[in-house]
Amino acid sequence: MPLELHTAATPNGWKASIMIEELREHGVALPELEVHTINLLKGEQFSDSFTAINPNQKIPALVHDGRAIMESCAILQYLGETFPTPLLPLDDRKWDVVPWLYWQAANLGPAFGNKLSYTRYMEDVPPEQKQHPLERFNKEAQRLAGILEQRLSTTDFICGDTYTVADIAVWPWVRGWKWSKVDITGKPALVAWVDRVRARPGVERGISYGVPKDEIDQWTDERKAQYAKAGASIASNAPHPSSGKATQ
Repeated sequence: MPLELHTAATPNGWKASIMIEELREHGVALPELEVHTINLLKGEQFSDSFTAINPNQKIPALVHDGRAIMESCAILQYLGETFPTPLLPLDDRKWDVVPWLYWQAANLGPAFGNKLSYTRYMEDVPPEQKQHPLERFNKEAQRLAGILEQRLSTTDFICGDTYTVADIAVWPWVRGWKWSKVDITGKPALVAWVDRVRARPGVERGISYGVPKDEIDQWTDERKAQYAKAGASIASNAPHPSSGKATQ
């Protein structure tokens, strides 16, 4: 049966598409891949068909062998266990890697994501009400970036000398540091890691899902405006017309 990936060009979506392309780099003969792009601005994540495979109504979602998997880090773990490669060790070394998936989902993703929301998307929030959350989420994002800087000062990748699903989970969020305005320029090991991961062919292909080739690393102003509009819709407390309820 084919792999069905329901996704969009966002950090969480890129985790899944990068993983698929990295498995191919490892020579894994994956099933036929069907990619379904979800238009977040139109609210397609609230459709009955998408909700049937992801009750949480957020991308990405994966369908394989009749099983629907939601949550991007769960998808990474599922693919890593279903198609074994060094991306996810299945012996005791697994526990050097899996905790970093949880760390990304519980810590880095929310910190960078909330900093991004208050920086770029929440146009209906008065500036004085943004000040505290901007400072709070920036401080936490910097703390987490500091943890990565410390680890990457002695190793090429998060879990050592081998590139794993931990790097795949973390990289899409850190990669967008300019968009979220989380300054990492004072962390040279982290900056070098961002460039090191970006140079991988599987990553190149993974971040191209849903984006024209000439915009993989630099979106046009038009696309930035589209994503800002979609982000504002998702971050808003106003009901989304496709869901009939608040978008958060």
